[in-house]
Amino acid sequence: MKPAVVFGTRPEIIKLSPVIRAFLKLGVKPLLVHTGQHYDYEMSRVFIEELELPEIDYHLEVGSGTQAEQTGRAMIKIERVLMKERPDVTLVQGDTNTVLAGALASVKLKVPVAHVEAGLRSFDRTMPEEINRILTDHASEVLFPPTEEARKNLEREGITENVYVVGNTIVDAVLENSKIAERKSDVLKRLGLRKKDYVVVTAHRSENTDRRENLRKLIEILESLPLTAVYPLHPRTRTRLKEFGLWDRLNSVDNLIVTEPLGYLDFLKLEKNAFAVLTDSGGIQEEAAVLGVPCLTLRYNTERPETLKVGANVLVGLEKDRVLRYIERLLNEKEFYERMANAPNPFGDGKAGERIARILLELYEKGKLRVKSSRFI
Repeated sequence: MKPAVVFGTRPEIIKLSPVIRAFLKLGVKPLLVHTGQHYDYEMSRVFIEELELPEIDYHLEVGSGTQAEQTGRAMIKIERVLMKERPDVTLVQGDTNTVLAGALASVKLKVPVAHVEAGLRSFDRTMPEEINRILTDHASEVLFPPTEEARKNLEREGITENVYVVGNTIVDAVLENSKIAERKSDVLKRLGLRKKDYVVVTAHRSENTDRRENLRKLIEILESLPLTAVYPLHPRTRTRLKEFGLWDRLNSVDNLIVTEPLGYLDFLKLEKNAFAVLTDSGGIQEEAAVLGVPCLTLRYNTERPETLKVGANVLVGLEKDRVLRYIERLLNEKEFYERMANAPNPFGDGKAGERIARILLELYEKGKLRVKSSRFI
């Protein structure tokens, strides 16, 4: 069996790493294709090294651009690799432009697509990620929703064949790597931080960064926080801050530590020891729930509703008063803090990567891993 694993961003690398490791344990060497969707390749390269993954077989250097430019370039380059290598299946994970490009390029070449983290829905089609999720699910032959709720989303859209609820590979990755991070990373010492005495902030989604007004609201939130905030800055956000004339204001915020993008182990240790997390990232909502760190999500919807249902996460948008109200509750109401921090993990037992690899290998050995003409008809 020859699987092609296609990824282009930090979260994809992290979440696919347990699947890659599981394939290797089964004696299957996957073809690793990195589109380079993050135009700062260092963000991705350092994760690959830290996670001790095999060498990348193809780095496609797609880079940044509009939604169509990035997706189109990725499709063209992925197609060339697939035509040359002829894999038995293409694995993609999540909802990025790389995911959609990989799925479309594959299915048009009659290479079956396996979608890891299928079935997530924010029910907000103004989000480019939502379009990517939906189209990828409908182009896929094998779907791996992380939860029963995600499976039900697929069922409502008529997708019921070759659907396997396996848990979320983020649990695998966090459990495998958090102990290593505690041992190897000195990020708290470097930044002069004490455990549970700071919050971690991340914001990079287009709805929060592509409008000056929304970035201004984010800075107002940071200016009002009663705790030290650590903000590893995504290149996209840095570019927008400078473009909108907000860079100097950000750097004048008291009690704010702005850093370059951190390596995975550094970020994991920073996140694990934080008082709380403020983020617009779907993956970090999941990681916080696994690590037991209260999460305030800087969005008005989420494709991770399980985190809301168990009480590990709250949607606060970019509303300063709402953010501060929850921060004050976490600081002053011990019971409320412990309820969020001790919320049950809704994403599985940490064996999702192993399940995915075994299911695909079994389908291949039974001759069932192929694009079928009757799919969804």
